[in-house]
Amino acid sequence: MSEKIGEVIEAGTAAFLAECYELHSPPPLGSFVKTSDGDVVIYGVVCNAATASVEPGRRPIARGKDEAREEDIYRQNPQLSKLLRTTFDMTVIGHSHGSELHQYLPPRPPRVHAFVYICERDEVCRFTRSLDFLTLLLNARTVPPDEVISACLLHASSAHDDSRTFLVKAGKELAVLLGRELNRLNAVLARIKP
Repeated sequence: MSEKIGEVIEAGTAAFLAECYELHSPPPLGSFVKTSDGDVVIYGVVCNAATASVEPGRRPIARGKDEAREEDIYRQNPQLSKLLRTTFDMTVIGHSHGSELHQYLPPRPPRVHAFVYICERDEVCRFTRSLDFLTLLLNARTVPPDEVISACLLHASSAHDDSRTFLVKAGKELAVLLGRELNRLNAVLARIKP
């Protein structure tokens, strides 16, 4: 069973934002997650995470001057867990309907309040057998997209029995996609070097 980690709070066809159920516990950069729009499962890659005040424009203030450990700040101020929230952004990389897997944008965005789950190892392996989703990541408006791609490929490689073979295949695909951007290609390849 996949681990439920959050809930969609903003939804678009190409990207969505989720809030974590646990403060300071977003999935790692490049992680594969899934949510849904009814019977369509929507896959995404985590491209950013942030912890901020629940009230826009109101910043948290420093509270630890007289505390020895960070944990003491939260123990002395239990209201902080209600005044702060952790969110994470996903770039949509595909969807499935039944057994059909597609590495392009879904017909509709996920539903607001849809649950977000971490993809299990076998789902990541199945999804990344094809690398067509890399085009969506390369063109995403993430900051910075090359870091997201590197983290995503390293994460995906751990789902494959032969991670080196997977990374070599991914490197070859990136060489085709970024053939005219040699500096960018080299930067990504240096990060995923097996």
